[in-house]
Formats: sequence, structure tokens, C-alpha cells
Amino acid sequence: MISELIKKLQEKTNLSYDEVNALMTDILSGKTTDSENASFLSNLAEKGETDDELLGMLDKMNEFALKVVPTNRGTIIDMCGTGGDNLQTFNVSTTASFVVAAAGGIVAKHGNRSSSGVSGSADIFEYFGYDLSQGPAQISEILEKHKICFMFAQKFHPAMKHVSGARKQIGKRTAFNLLGPLSNPAGVKNQLVGVFSIEYLDRLPLIMKRRKFENIMTVRSDDGLDEFSTSAVNRVCVLRNDKVLMNAIDPEVVGLHKSSLHDIQIKTKEDAIKSFVGVLNNTANQAMIETTALNAAAGLIVANVSKNFEEGVETALKTIKDGKAFSLFEKFVKDTGNASKLKEIING
Repeated sequence: MISELIKKLQEKTNLSYDEVNALMTDILSGKTTDSENASFLSNLAEKGETDDELLGMLDKMNEFALKVVPTNRGTIIDMCGTGGDNLQTFNVSTTASFVVAAAGGIVAKHGNRSSSGVSGSADIFEYFGYDLSQGPAQISEILEKHKICFMFAQKFHPAMKHVSGARKQIGKRTAFNLLGPLSNPAGVKNQLVGVFSIEYLDRLPLIMKRRKFENIMTVRSDDGLDEFSTSAVNRVCVLRNDKVLMNAIDPEVVGLHKSSLHDIQIKTKEDAIKSFVGVLNNTANQAMIETTALNAAAGLIVANVSKNFEEGVETALKTIKDGKAFSLFEKFVKDTGNASKLKEIING
């Protein structure tokens, strides 16, 4: 079946939802080879993925995934980017997730090790002793207790191991970069997603609308970040109450200082850890703290905690400055990881 579909893609013919969905059963069951998978993914990317093709893949990924059933009441969100901006910034969405949780939101974070950056969300959690192999029941308990959890993509999407070879072989973005953020194992319907291309700014919310997602915000900054930036204007698309609206957010208009991209870039995993902790305990540079606050503001809007960016920014900055964000992280590490690792970072 796969060779016929590859031939269609080479002829720039779109595949139907059913064709892709059936093929994904074979791929995720390990019935296809790395070279076949690589050919399918690269030809699909070259043709350009249709919404039906992406949904056919997404639905099958979710079918094969482990599921977390949260017991929290309230709006549960996720916030992450598609990756691939290659700008080597600190872990903005992971840092902002703790600020959102400390400010009254609930964050079921789903992520992986970094593919193109210095450090991924999984690298941060793992450094502090968090067990990436925890199953659904343990994750649900952590989310209930701390209002934040982390679900390691490789644990919750075990069938994706069958495409890892092909993805490495291709070495550039595939449909899975888009689908990763949409395949949250806790089934969240409220999400902030940073996108690697302006084309997906309004396409992703429309795709998610077809799967009954509720509050969705996608973002791409004019300086190329797949998240909110304080060094440029941010292009935003919002899905709320079944309506899709476009907007532009200027950091200075919502009360922040204009910064330079250089101020939030890192070179090593050690830099990533120090920046992450530095923001949460309010010792990082202004650009890192305010970039986190802007992204947290967006998360708080999606989580129905803040009404607008001005209010969200104010709440996020207050949560960092009054120590609430760091206090939550401290308790989280004490309960789910290795507290001595945190002490090492703080004591330098």
C-alpha cells in the first residue's frame, strides 16, 4: 500500500483521510521500512500536507497513544512550540508553564528532548530527577497535586519509535513536527501552540476546530520564534467560541520592554537549566523574565484565568516576583525529583 501512496505523492496528488489513516496503521505497527517511511514523509512535505492528510495521521497517532485521564476540575491547557526555529533560545514554554500553574492555571505539558535546539522540555524535567517513564496513573496524580505535570512523548507515543529512523534520515521538519503538539495524551482541548511557519498560524486552529478543540492560540513572532517574543511583533491567531480571529501583539503595548533576541539565547544545556531556574526565582535578565511573562500571559488567557494580555502580563510578572512560581517548582521537584539538584543550581 505504501508504495502506491508514495507514487501518488510524487505525482503531487492529495491523499484521502482514509488512505492516510490506513497507512498510519501499517507505519505505527512497524510493517513498513525506514526508507519507505522517509520517502512517504519527505514526499508528503514536498507536496504540502492537506488538512485531511494531517487529521488522518493525527487520529491514528492518538489511537496508538497511552492516555492520561486528569481528575482536575477546570480548564487544562498545554503550551509548546512545533520546534524548528533553530534560534537556540532558553526553554520558554516550559518556564512559562510553571508560571501559569502558579498563577491559577492547570498545565498538562507534553514534550520531548530537543531535536533542533540546545535543550528540550524533557531535558529540563529529567535534569531535576523527574522520572520520564511514569505512566498515566502517576501523571494524573502529579497533575492533581501540583496543577502541572510532564508527559514524555516517547513514553506516551511508543509506536512513534517506528518513524524515528526515518525522521533522522530526513533531518528536517515533517508532518510530525506539527502533529506532536496536537497529540497531547491528556486530551487537552485548550492550547497555546507556537508554529514554525506563518502558513500554519490560521491553519492549525482550523484543523483543531474540526476535532472540537475549545480555546486555541497559535503564535509566530516576526523575528522567527515559534513562541511570543519581546524583541518583535507577534502574529497571533485565536480560536474561541468557534470563531477564528487574527491579531498582532506588540510587547511594548502590553507593558513590556523591547529586548534583543541575543538576550534570550543560550549555548549549552547548563545555560538552559540556569536560565529556567533564574526566571522562576527572578534572578535572570529582564528579557528572559519578560519573554516568559508574555508567553505565560497567553497561557493564562487560553486557561481562562486572564481576560487579556495586559492583565495576563501583570499576573505573570507578579507570580514570578512574589516567589509563587519558584515556590511551586521547589515543591514539584521535592515531590517528583531530586531537590539536591535544585540546591546545586541556586547555590552555584
